[in-house]
Amino acid sequence: QVQLVESGGGSVQAGGSLRLSCAASGYTYSSYCMGWFRQAPGKEREGVAAIDSDGSTSYADSVKGRFTISKDNAKNTLYLQMNSLKPEDTAMYYCAADLEYYGLGTHYNYWGQGTQVTVSS
Repeated sequence: QVQLVESGGGSVQAGGSLRLSCAASGYTYSSYCMGWFRQAPGKEREGVAAIDSDGSTSYADSVKGRFTISKDNAKNTLYLQMNSLKPEDTAMYYCAADLEYYGLGTHYNYWGQGTQVTVSS
């Protein structure tokens, strides 16, 4: 059974940094496409960054140059390094996995429970 567990969220001032982690289990991690999503209160869930099984990456325009997605296949862990955080980055952040789909749409089969990120001005 696929399990995804996020960690690393918290409260930070604008301009600060956080690194989110997503520990995966229950499947052949290196074969899957992975993504980070976020959802703010009253808004739809949106794709933030994605990484393909071959290491190719995609980013939402709103985070390009500030966020970096990466993965460690040996540790079965996905990361999201977030720098220069802004109040508008405040949201619940989720990781997701899928064997076939790669991109910023919400078409992933497996989802974690989320970790809260709050950025104050």
